Amino acid sequence: MDRQQVAVRPGVIRLGQFLKLAGVVETGGEAKARIQEGEARVNGEVETRRGRQLVPGDLVEFAGAALEVVVQAAAQD
Repeated sequence: MDRQQVAVRPGVIRLGQFLKLAGVVETGGEAKARIQEGEARVNGEVETRRGRQLVPGDLVEFAGAALEVVVQAAAQD
């Protein structure tokens, strides 16, 4: 399974929001249902809470994809 980095803004992002940002679900409702069914793993552990807070370095496994949380680089002027 190849690891894909998904850049997020500094601060907290929740698992459901992260899955939408990564493009592996289309809606929050889909994210909620699939997370509650146990389809998501965070750092190797099954996660059933869509509100789980993610931090840089966390690895989310979902639908055959490995998604690493990374902080988006600040825009330089």
